[in-house]
Amino acid sequence: MKKIFSYIIAISALLFLHTSCTDVLDQDPVSTFNEQVVFADINVTKAYLGKCYDRLGGNTDNGILGMREDLLSSATDQTLCIHRPANYVNLKGTMSPDQLGYFANTGYAGFLRWNYIYQNIQNINTILASIDDVPAPTSTEEALKAQVKGEAYFLRAFEYAMILMNYGGAVIATEPFVLGGDFLTIKRSTFQQTLDQVLSDIDDAIANLPAKMEQGRATRGAAAALKSRVLLFCASDLVNGGYEPTKTLVSLGTGGQAARWTAARDAAKAVMDGTYGTYSLVGTVADPPSGGYSEADVQAIADTYFGIFNQKGAWNSETIWAIQYPLTGGNQNRANIWFGPCGYHNWGNNNPTEPAVRQYEMADGTPFVWDKYNSGNQVLRTATAAELAADPQRNPYVGREARFYGTVLYHGAPWQSSPADRAAFDPTNRVQTGHLYNMDRTIKTPGVDSRQGQIEAWNGTKNGYYIKKFMDPATVGQYYRNTNHWVEFRYAEILLNYAEACIEIGGAEIQNGLNALNMVRNRAGLPDRVTSDQEEARKWVRHERYIEHFAEGHQWYDMRRWMTAPTVITDVFEMKVKEFVNGDWEWEYDLTAKPDERKWESNKYYWIPLARSEVNKAPQLEQAPGY
Repeated sequence: MKKIFSYIIAISALLFLHTSCTDVLDQDPVSTFNEQVVFADINVTKAYLGKCYDRLGGNTDNGILGMREDLLSSATDQTLCIHRPANYVNLKGTMSPDQLGYFANTGYAGFLRWNYIYQNIQNINTILASIDDVPAPTSTEEALKAQVKGEAYFLRAFEYAMILMNYGGAVIATEPFVLGGDFLTIKRSTFQQTLDQVLSDIDDAIANLPAKMEQGRATRGAAAALKSRVLLFCASDLVNGGYEPTKTLVSLGTGGQAARWTAARDAAKAVMDGTYGTYSLVGTVADPPSGGYSEADVQAIADTYFGIFNQKGAWNSETIWAIQYPLTGGNQNRANIWFGPCGYHNWGNNNPTEPAVRQYEMADGTPFVWDKYNSGNQVLRTATAAELAADPQRNPYVGREARFYGTVLYHGAPWQSSPADRAAFDPTNRVQTGHLYNMDRTIKTPGVDSRQGQIEAWNGTKNGYYIKKFMDPATVGQYYRNTNHWVEFRYAEILLNYAEACIEIGGAEIQNGLNALNMVRNRAGLPDRVTSDQEEARKWVRHERYIEHFAEGHQWYDMRRWMTAPTVITDVFEMKVKEFVNGDWEWEYDLTAKPDERKWESNKYYWIPLARSEVNKAPQLEQAPGY
């Protein structure tokens, strides 16, 4: 009889709870738990399924889907991983079947590892192969059985979607592999066949899942959100003739894109119409007042946006599906120590880049213009004390849109109360990535959050910023874990998926797309976009996705499906801020200080290749084009 090869701890705990005091010595040892035991009780089957949720992030206890020390956004132009930048081999021109770097790393990107995904698919297939035979003597247990089946279909759809959007065609397996099977006969399916499998599993998930249930588990809304995400990817240029159109492993060819945009639109609209549950944006979606918002209002909007990622209890109306992190158990969220400023004894990872920071608008919705006060100079910005008093927006971090303040920690940004050893250097609880200078341009006091900081320096920002999004002001990262959720699917994504699909369809649909886009902008305190020009509307929806979903991982997929990576990937340089003792300021984008050299060497990097170890095990598997 086959042994269940994973999840023994969770199952054994449940079995103990179901065992009376008189028969505890009669139980099989842990090493002998098998499928007969797991599928004899629907509650034990549910526990087995629970570990499949955990393994969406890989095959380690701290590799759960969601929050991680090295973010996927650092494989894009948005952020810089300061500790392992060379691991992002797609940005170094070194990605190959023998060198996958970040994409093969267990703890940082286990959710993208081919072999880990298939380990989880094997476990999910084991459930689906046996679930119909699990006893369910009561109507309550019968309903639970249907729910577990629906969740398993959702999890399998999610895993195959990861393969589809990162590797292309999958090895499709809908039954568990068995020992002694002929693995030399398996082949990768086409992109279309893999898409068909994902959509079939999503339909089966929706057919079995309720609209609401125990928080943390998949619902019909989560399955519908996955469908929206996948269909948007599959309507985009990358897989519709933009790259290797004759390679069916990674392409749908050159025909049918218009129909795919329509399918993407309809999938998003079904969620918007409440077909799978009721969702709405957190905050107001009313147009900004005619005079604009006050500074206090902008901060309140920023707090609302930041709060989406700082949820700890019941999910808000925008959250469709999220990953939860209890203080006990193996799943860990340590965002504060991973991302926080070094002056708080944190590790300062995933720093927003200067070009990304400049994309945030002003609070009134006008573009931010770096050289507003010195036309043509994209490097240096200066202000005397008198000029700042007359016009505070000479400081590039004043007067920006609310999402900027909910996402980025810049020099002067308010943050946590200072611990005792920091208080002498930071009495006002503000981030210090720059330095205080004497008038002879020598440093008077180094910034406590810089790489010359007095508390710690090895973990200071390398380019002048920290990421605020995902952290929790109430958590002291030096000592404690975070408990705020990772939001995987939220309603803002659905609105922007719909907006993009409508705009790509064109014609009268452009206005429908802008209506959805403007809901997201209004929630951010920004005015409506108005145009009938498709190219302008396309530029706007791409900008909105970039800002709204900053560092959430979407840009990894967006820059690939739009095929914009060659233009957005550039070297990372440092922003140096100088405060002077007389109140003057300088902000210098120092093009001689380059903490990370990046290049987009080849479009083959739009796809992750199979690792050499996988090809060695099954040489007949087709490799991604170009590798």
